Amino acid sequence: MEPIRRAALVNATIEEIGRAGSLDVTVGQIARRAGVSAALAHHYFGGKEQILLAAMRHILTQYGTTVRQALEGAVEPRQRLEAIAEASFTTGQFRPEVVGAWLNFYVQAQGNPSARRLLTVYQRRLRSNLLVALRPLAGARAEMIAETLAALIDGIYIRAALAPERFAAAAGGEGAPATDGDPEGSTEQAARIAAARVIETADLLIRQGA
Repeated sequence: MEPIRRAALVNATIEEIGRAGSLDVTVGQIARRAGVSAALAHHYFGGKEQILLAAMRHILTQYGTTVRQALEGAVEPRQRLEAIAEASFTTGQFRPEVVGAWLNFYVQAQGNPSARRLLTVYQRRLRSNLLVALRPLAGARAEMIAETLAALIDGIYIRAALAPERFAAAAGGEGAPATDGDPEGSTEQAARIAAARVIETADLLIRQGA
């Protein structure tokens, strides 16, 4: 039962951060959304900071697992690059509440060494994965392109968090297929377009150095 309740509290934390648009949420709000008491939440995690860090680890672990699974089937450098881009923008990671949580975790990392370490590990792994894919394609320019693509991936999340409607419109353009008001379909479409933008940028930068 404890693992189930812990998972419920972590998911509730992500949803509450997404709803509030900030880290200004209480343990009581998180506990209510999870369907448990605030006392039980404190018992499992010790306090709000620990719950926020657990939510951050959960999102980063899910992302890391998705990337590893995507790379298992990628043999060629180009396939690896596409796998990283697509894994960075899965529907699960690009849900509005998760996007909002990503943005607020960056805020948390400014003053919390533990949060900063978690994001540093994420950034190093992303850079390393990109370099493995890019070195055969871009040679000496691989490091510059990897840094650019990593910044683009993070930047897309920031833009999606701050202005989701404007981001979706700008990403999709007039020719984007309609989703008939389906939020899940809209998220999937936006995630697919975001991954395509990363690949297009990579191709452009690689060609510039050819």
